[in-house]
Amino acid sequence: MSAATTDKAGEHFPDQRPDRELTYAEALVEAIAELMKDDPDFFVIGSYVLGLGPMRALFDQVRREYPMRVLDPPTAEIGFTGFGIGAAMNGLHVMVDLSTASFIFEAFPQVANEAANASYMSGGRLAVPIVFHFLHGLRGGGAAQHSHSPQAMLWNTPGLQIIMPSSPADVRGLLPAAIKSGNPTVFVDHSKLMPIKGIVSVSPKEIPLGVAEIKRSGSDVTVVATSYSVQQALPACDELASEGIEIELVDPRTVVPLDRRTILDSVSKTGRLVIVDETHRSCGVASEIAAIVSEEILEALKVPIIRVTVPDVPVPFSPVLERELDTTPERIAAAVRTQMMRKQLSRP
Repeated sequence: MSAATTDKAGEHFPDQRPDRELTYAEALVEAIAELMKDDPDFFVIGSYVLGLGPMRALFDQVRREYPMRVLDPPTAEIGFTGFGIGAAMNGLHVMVDLSTASFIFEAFPQVANEAANASYMSGGRLAVPIVFHFLHGLRGGGAAQHSHSPQAMLWNTPGLQIIMPSSPADVRGLLPAAIKSGNPTVFVDHSKLMPIKGIVSVSPKEIPLGVAEIKRSGSDVTVVATSYSVQQALPACDELASEGIEIELVDPRTVVPLDRRTILDSVSKTGRLVIVDETHRSCGVASEIAAIVSEEILEALKVPIIRVTVPDVPVPFSPVLERELDTTPERIAAAVRTQMMRKQLSRP
């Protein structure tokens, strides 16, 4: 697509076409299709990128157009992940789709002990331009073996970048940036994001890794949320606004690298922090962000930090019990109200 139009006199004007409303799934497929078109060295291993729902048919368009560059591997995660890493080490650009997040455990030696260490152990001579994609979190009946959110484990593995888009525009801009970075990247995705709609530019630009976005500005409480939890936080923000509580909603978009400055500046302004994330409470993403804020700007906090996370239990199959673990808008709103009612911390 041309980014400009030309009149009869040959003068150039900026593209005036309206931006489009796409689902998250459409934006993700568009990003993959563009990489296929622009980069003959790019290919995908796996075909469950959009999950098992009806939206999976969208990815079939890419499979039909590039049949030799979308591979359907056997159910042997450690094998095809190693194959992808080897291809990336030899100059190809690879997206490995592991489908359900739990399946990365089968490939952990390749991801954590090979891809993550390759650049360091080769003195920077060996690049690994690869993206490991999976669908994390509470999916509805996934139970204990199909509902993991392993991003905190992977954050504890130096050498991996971690992206966590939450909107169509973000996935459209982050995936190409991750592939082109030349570094092994974990793409933490969520099946519940697939039908979410949002505005995507007709001329989308790559989003630099390590740049957070303030999804909503406010002065009372900072809410830092990741992945699908951002979408759960938005209705909570609307409800709280009707009560006169203005939320500043910060989406890190990537946790490695992490935009600490945007988070710290927001908390410095509001003095209150709620962190929402689908990892487990102990040693999770929310725990690390809380630790960073406590170490860097403890004096700015008016009240203690609250984490809205998944409890430290296996995820049950029962939908009713699963919802009790979820980072729902109701839990987020309740945490914010608690922050507003708490007595401010006394200072010596």
